[in-house]
Amino acid sequence: MTLRAIIAEDELPAQEELQYLIDTYSSIEVTDHFDDGLDVLKYFQENTTDVLFLDINLPSLDGMMLAGSLAQFKHKPIIVFTTAYKEHAAKAFELEAFDYILKPYSEERVAAMLKKLESQKTSADIDRIEPAETPARLNVWKDEKIYVINLKEIAYAEADEKQTTVHTKDEVYTYPGSISTFEQQLPADTFFRCHRSYIVNTEKIHEILPWFHNTYLVKMKGLGEQIPVSRSKAKEFRQIMRL
Repeated sequence: MTLRAIIAEDELPAQEELQYLIDTYSSIEVTDHFDDGLDVLKYFQENTTDVLFLDINLPSLDGMMLAGSLAQFKHKPIIVFTTAYKEHAAKAFELEAFDYILKPYSEERVAAMLKKLESQKTSADIDRIEPAETPARLNVWKDEKIYVINLKEIAYAEADEKQTTVHTKDEVYTYPGSISTFEQQLPADTFFRCHRSYIVNTEKIHEILPWFHNTYLVKMKGLGEQIPVSRSKAKEFRQIMRL
C-alpha cells in the first residue's frame, strides 16, 4: 500500500521543491500541506497519516514543539525534519525522528531518504495515530524546553489566546494549543472546565468563595489566585463539589 504524508513548511518554494522530489523519487502520496504549526497539531487531533515532513521553523508552534506534542498520542507519524540549520539535529533525533534533511535540498540525499522510508515501512505496517484515552503525563514548555509533567501536578490552566498556560504548585508552563484542545487531554473525573477560560483540578481546590449571582471563586492548594466559576457552570460545579 502507498504511504500517505503531509508536508509542514511555511516557505512555498521549499514546499514545492520537496513535493517535486517526493513525486519524482517515491510513490508516497502527499495528501495535504500546512504552513502553521498549530494547524498541523489540530489536523492530527482528528486525522491520521503515515509520514510528516516537518520544517522546524514554523509559525505559531515550531517543529520541535510540534513533534513533542505528537508524542502525547498513542501512536504518531514517522517524522522527517527539514531545516536549513544543522544545530537542531541532536534534538531532532532525541524526538525519534526518522531523518533530518538540510535545506537547500540535495536531490541525491532526499532520494536516498525516500527509498529508505519506503523500504522500511508500508501503510499496513504503520500504526495509525490515536489520541491516548487518558494520558498520565503531558508535554509542556518553559524557556524553550520540553517538560513532561504528571497530570496530577496540574492545579489549573487558563486560556492564553491560541495557547494555554498551565499552573502547578511551583511552576508555570505553556501548552501549545487552545484550552479546548488542552481539555481533551485531561480526565473528566478530575478536571472541570469551570469557565470558558479556566480548567481546574478539583482535587486541588482548597477554598470556595461565594460570589455574586450564585457563582463562586475558587483558590487552589498552595496558590493565591482566585479562579472564577461562571454562572453557566455554577450548577454543575455545586454537584461536583457537593455544595
